[in-house]
Amino acid sequence: MKKFFTIFAALLLTVSVLSACGSNASSGNGKERTVKIGINGDDYELWNIVQKQVKNDGIKLKIISFSDYVQPNTALNDGSLDLNSFQTITYMNQFKGDHNLDISAIGSTVIAPMGIYSHKFKKLSDIPDGATITIPNDVTNAGRALKLLQSSKLLSLVDNFDPKGSIEQIKENPKHLKIKPIAAGQTARSLDDVAAAIINNGFAVQAGLDPAKDPLYKEDPNDKAAMPYINVIASRTKNKNDKDFAKIVKAYQSKEVHDYIIKRDKGATVPVVISIDKIKNL
Repeated sequence: MKKFFTIFAALLLTVSVLSACGSNASSGNGKERTVKIGINGDDYELWNIVQKQVKNDGIKLKIISFSDYVQPNTALNDGSLDLNSFQTITYMNQFKGDHNLDISAIGSTVIAPMGIYSHKFKKLSDIPDGATITIPNDVTNAGRALKLLQSSKLLSLVDNFDPKGSIEQIKENPKHLKIKPIAAGQTARSLDDVAAAIINNGFAVQAGLDPAKDPLYKEDPNDKAAMPYINVIASRTKNKNDKDFAKIVKAYQSKEVHDYIIKRDKGATVPVVISIDKIKNL
């Protein structure tokens, strides 16, 4: 009887050890982390490329699309999202300051040149005196649009122009253009009613415009002055050093994603890999 209990105990110990090993192996291989990323628009194919690269790291991306520039940041700040990827570094810094959000950029993505579009005219020089041009009304994009109008020679700005400035900083307006700030998402929709509109790349694409071919004039992505408009991936500040998030940034900045963007957009957006330290305070 004593020998029976000794054998039984040994068998029980063996079964327990094997069960424990099986449980650890299962949790180690089967555990998957879902990372929720907010974007603007429907850029799912690009993020599918990123997903394939981080899958073996046990990361599953859940892409959530928004139609505005407000909700992706508020959702990130309140924890509804883990990351977002839709905005320029300058816009993010302005927005988080205005709304007291604790979010930070963790990686660069692309620059999407802003353009001047028109349904009525083929050249800037065709825009008549007194015509109306719509621009985004949020602080960052309004300043960016005004700088684009100056670069295009349609008007000039005061010497000490504040990039976060407004139409009051227009210095010379030889064509007496009426500059009308409206919601960024409405600029493309205004094209039938105005002479021209300055439209962010994302909203131009959503409206069926081709940011590579359709603008009468657009930003030069190679100009240092365009650095404030580099787009970024952002997280909550407390999570900015998260190792899984760093893997997602690395996957976005990979050759596969770079080649995809170049082929798909044909210059409408340009991939950018730059240290966040160089642009984080713009």
